[in-house]
Amino acid sequence: MTTALLLALALAAETPASTLDVAPVPGRPNLLQLGVPPVPPELAARLNQYQNVRAASLMDVADDGSALLVRTRFGNTSQLHVVTRPLGMREQITFGDEPVLEARFAAGDPRTVYYLQDKGGGEFYQLYRLDRRTGRSALLTDGKSRHEALVVSPTGRHLAWAGTDRNGKDSDVYVASTTTRRQARVVEGSGTFTPVAFSRDGLHLLVLQFRSIADADLILVTLGEDGSIGTSGPPRRLLEHAGIRGAAFAPDGASVLVASDLGSGDWVKLRSFPVRDGPRGAPFPAGAWDVEALELAPDGRLAFTVNEDGYSRLYVADGPGAPPRRIEIPAGEVTRLVFPRGRKDLLALSVMTATAPEDAYVVSLRTGKAERWTRSEVGGLDPATFVAPELVRYPSTDGITVPAFLYRPPGGARRPVIIDWHGGPEGQNRPVLKPTVQYLVTELGFAVLQPNVRGSDGYGKAYLAADDGVKREASLADIGATLDFIGKDPRLDAGRVASWGGSYGGYMVLASLVFQPARIRAGVDVVGISSLPTFLESTQAYRRDLRRAEYGDERIPEVRAVQERISPLNHADLLRAPLLVIQGRNDPRVPQSEAEQIVKAVRANGKEVWYLLALDEGHGFQKKENRDVATAVTILFLERMLRETAEPAPVR
Repeated sequence: MTTALLLALALAAETPASTLDVAPVPGRPNLLQLGVPPVPPELAARLNQYQNVRAASLMDVADDGSALLVRTRFGNTSQLHVVTRPLGMREQITFGDEPVLEARFAAGDPRTVYYLQDKGGGEFYQLYRLDRRTGRSALLTDGKSRHEALVVSPTGRHLAWAGTDRNGKDSDVYVASTTTRRQARVVEGSGTFTPVAFSRDGLHLLVLQFRSIADADLILVTLGEDGSIGTSGPPRRLLEHAGIRGAAFAPDGASVLVASDLGSGDWVKLRSFPVRDGPRGAPFPAGAWDVEALELAPDGRLAFTVNEDGYSRLYVADGPGAPPRRIEIPAGEVTRLVFPRGRKDLLALSVMTATAPEDAYVVSLRTGKAERWTRSEVGGLDPATFVAPELVRYPSTDGITVPAFLYRPPGGARRPVIIDWHGGPEGQNRPVLKPTVQYLVTELGFAVLQPNVRGSDGYGKAYLAADDGVKREASLADIGATLDFIGKDPRLDAGRVASWGGSYGGYMVLASLVFQPARIRAGVDVVGISSLPTFLESTQAYRRDLRRAEYGDERIPEVRAVQERISPLNHADLLRAPLLVIQGRNDPRVPQSEAEQIVKAVRANGKEVWYLLALDEGHGFQKKENRDVATAVTILFLERMLRETAEPAPVR
């Protein structure tokens, strides 16, 4: 057994793994189940190819552009690899049982890599320094607190990250010397602070105080003039109470370029802000879409992406004040942009599309051409058979129009429909490859509809805020509007509709089952919220106030009354359709109790429910062996429940 599995089993021996009468999945002692039938061997065999679709996420690029650092999976978890030429071999450099979250090359030294790694799905990431000369990794953080947002200074002398070391609740900002390993807490306070970027000389640091996706402050921290650890003077706020998506120092350090909605109407735009005194720049670019990411090179070149109806559009400007030019890339979502520090003609990025997995590319800024550096495997499948989505829109209440992506097999037959709700709630369904969706569409002939209901990101700050707090009650009308759209489309079978989603998407699954019980045939709830008040009371302390900004404060009686009214747990007696619940025991966001209380309520009402629990996972399954089982169970459940003559199985 692996170390991680032994740890999970040891924890299970100390405390009950579940409050339900669960049993191990045969051959998988770290997976427990209740009411789940065996997966037929033929289903597992056919799914195997889809479960071996891989991806390569760009982490960093060497200073001279000679190597890319990517995260990909060849074993059970995603690990770090180095690629030194286009479509070259991926050299694996980390080999842990737990997945790597993010990583950076040391400035000027690609043989040194800093990375954050999880343990058991609990999201208490630790920072490590890997010396590729020896293959050894050294722990740089305390081994128990949560750490995130790794930033390496351009000089290579400092690292910055956020951590909850001080009290286990608030995320402070730490800076460490890469030579002496000495650390100092440079920003602390109540709430969530994260580092964003160092200045070119490494003497200043931008920090974000994050209250919600629409409410953040940008803070300037001045480090010791000699570059020593510690601060020189109090932090200064450059920008307050804005939706901020990114920031970077101009090469001269006199101004900061920020992607925010401050002074930009309903949209996130780029704008320069002086570090000291001086005028602010005008917002750009024009147009009714959000800037979602930006990257500034040491010589002032700018790259940014615009989220246009879910598709990332890439632009590059060759210097301050230069007009941006469009760079053609595959139509999908850009996940990272990086300029090499020592090259003026290259930009590295990773992008995923609806019919191809995430891969790394390098753009020549001289020619504007994007060259592919990784080609991730798709399990031996033919990508030409994958289905791209159609972008549709339909009306809801309050003047809302809901955009959605519809995946549908070719042909004229009416298709059963699976509604795939995104999480967040501030997430967004994007046109990216989901192997399970492709299996449902190409192998089973189902349609998959991915709505971006009000509260989704990418459609302006008014749309983003349209479900905040007590407005969430009105936003549930988007469920009915989605079902109305299905009922009006002759290509879709409104009599065979299933609801599927994770996290907040799991809440939407349960809400659709209890508030539209006659219109949904089955539901798949993955790490979902069953009661808003109990979720807010039990989610990890470091994120509780962040979630209250979105859902409302359950400690306020008037707010709690609305939350209770729209919590599916309180209406479990209305649920008629079979339900599959999937949960990770170590979930810090939506704890196990949210899953088990809805499972108990459904069983108490004599309705069918399947339950799958992983002892070594958290908010979603990151280990392939666990994810494969969960996917197979999901496919089995949906296939059984959406077949023409589906009947609920007896309660077990």
